[in-house]
Amino acid sequence: MKIFLDSANIEEIKEAHALGLIDGVTTNPSLIAKEIKRTGLSPKNIWREISSIISGPISAEVLGNKCGQIIHEAEELVKISTNIVVKIPIMEEGLKATNILSSSGIKTNLTLCFSPLQALLCAKVGATYISPFVGRFDDISQEGMSLVGDIKQIYFNYQFKTQILVASVRHPLHVLYSARIGADCITIPFKVIRQLLNHPLTDNGIKKFFEDIKNASTDTHILDNET
Repeated sequence: MKIFLDSANIEEIKEAHALGLIDGVTTNPSLIAKEIKRTGLSPKNIWREISSIISGPISAEVLGNKCGQIIHEAEELVKISTNIVVKIPIMEEGLKATNILSSSGIKTNLTLCFSPLQALLCAKVGATYISPFVGRFDDISQEGMSLVGDIKQIYFNYQFKTQILVASVRHPLHVLYSARIGADCITIPFKVIRQLLNHPLTDNGIKKFFEDIKNASTDTHILDNET
């Protein structure tokens, strides 16, 4: 399962990339707006900065809501970097645009997916990625991960090439369930990536190892040569 970072924060992306875990990045207008306020950079320059750090897919979202507008924005976005994936909300005009863009080889990420039938339609028009939003279902006391399972089954049935990119991730269990289901990708906030690394038994074990070696000798550097 590929791990994407859900962020437009340049410093955060650099830090996450240094872990060696990040296969791509997803952004949205809200995340871009935060980075504009933080840095004063334009959206294009933010995506350029990200593409200088990340060699994998970078989702950049369009703002137009008509087919022609979406196509025009998509053509401008892919000029920024060869790894830009055009992020398009699921709507009628978005499907029309995706059908045209996919025919011309432009990669797309259809976002705000809340039903398996939406995912079916997006695959039919050649979307590169589908982004089911699991956390927003959980927010209204519905089971978000069942959506991912349904999409996985439909895509398997018909051998669609569209990749499932689990989004709106709130906690490590979303990551675990996505991996169990067999999602192709997942996009995760940096705080959740950090949570994946943490376990109290690991922390306690590390602490005990260091305490034991420290108590065994006044010289605790195990790589020092004997004299």
